[in-house]
Amino acid sequence: MSELTDAKRRIIEALKRADDCTAQDLADQFSTTTTAVRQHLEALQQAGLVERFEGTNVGRGRPALRWRTTALAREFFPDRHSELTVDLVESIRATLGNDALDRVINHRSAQQLAAYQAALPSGSTELRVRALGERRTAEGYLAEVITRDNDLLLIEHHCPISSAATACQGLCRSELEIFQAALGASVTVTREEHLLSGDARCAYRISDNTSPV
Repeated sequence: MSELTDAKRRIIEALKRADDCTAQDLADQFSTTTTAVRQHLEALQQAGLVERFEGTNVGRGRPALRWRTTALAREFFPDRHSELTVDLVESIRATLGNDALDRVINHRSAQQLAAYQAALPSGSTELRVRALGERRTAEGYLAEVITRDNDLLLIEHHCPISSAATACQGLCRSELEIFQAALGASVTVTREEHLLSGDARCAYRISDNTSPV
């Protein structure tokens, strides 16, 4: 549902403000009928934007059905995480200097590397690279792993930190180093495509130094 009617948008906003409501609550708020509200709610439910659940029973009878927004509905509300991240990067650089910013990046990299090392299984290079791809997808990078010329390509079709990486390219440099450290000395990791260099995506070639993939 790429476009919402004004009535549906107001219902989503009301649910967001209240955490959850009954159809009657919404009907009273908008001075309309519960039938009209339920029609909107059912359409929003089909679109995956709201969900219903049984409320707590505080009296006799069956608990009233209540409605709340889903995670998918967040796209209809402003999200300034990217702006905030860029502001923080610039503030660290302006107040503490580039050396301090590098120390922050190094600290983040160390934490990220430790998490990857704990998540990657033992086994073949392909098994480990595919596990890394799954981890990156969970982080929002929409990653996939393909085989090419006896090597593996880790392709990231989306970059959730592109704004921050543009403001601080050390973040991208550290990611290449993290992949190399996480996968170990038995492979060589090189970046073949780079979003910040004008490519449509980031892609990393992983070459097995011990045997063909």
